[in-house]
Amino acid sequence: MQASKFIVCEHCDVVYQRADLARKQTALCVRCGAELYRGPTMQLQTMLALVVTSLVVFVIANVYPLVAMDMHGVENHSTLLGAIGAAWNTGVGSIAVLAALTVFLFPLTQILLLGYLLGSLLILHRKPFGFIDIMHALRLMRPWSMVEVFLIGALVAVVKIAGMAEVHAEPGLYALGVLTFLLTVVNAFDLRLLWDARERLPE
Repeated sequence: MQASKFIVCEHCDVVYQRADLARKQTALCVRCGAELYRGPTMQLQTMLALVVTSLVVFVIANVYPLVAMDMHGVENHSTLLGAIGAAWNTGVGSIAVLAALTVFLFPLTQILLLGYLLGSLLILHRKPFGFIDIMHALRLMRPWSMVEVFLIGALVAVVKIAGMAEVHAEPGLYALGVLTFLLTVVNAFDLRLLWDARERLPE
């Protein structure tokens, strides 16, 4: 089965006939100016490799400490989840919950759902169960994956604490930086390519 030759603007519901775009070209709605779709910038196989790499780096970023702080001979290590737990214990529960969602839950869910979709389409060659609901969930989660915000905050905190104690960057902090880059690339992926890949599979 061929991919759909028509596309509907998500903002004003105008229907267009799909045209082939060159790399990095973008099709815009003539009525509202919204982006309809982009030319292919990444193959699905490349996307799958990036998603698997993101999952590995995500585990490293959460298992290993972010920083080690030595104050008067007493050394403390802080992990990502430990920092969230510390925020909860200091009475800023709302910030802790927001951090847990945007830095841990949403990125992990996004990585796992993309891995499930790409694995089903490319490895198992079958249409994923719950495909439509998962695609809607991925689109809704994209703006709420804010690992880069946490990374900037962590770096600012390290710089400020460095004047009071000896601070060392740990593997978790480096992994968080790599994860930020990977998620930026993953979030730039055109999800419509997954729809096309699904339509090409037999019923």
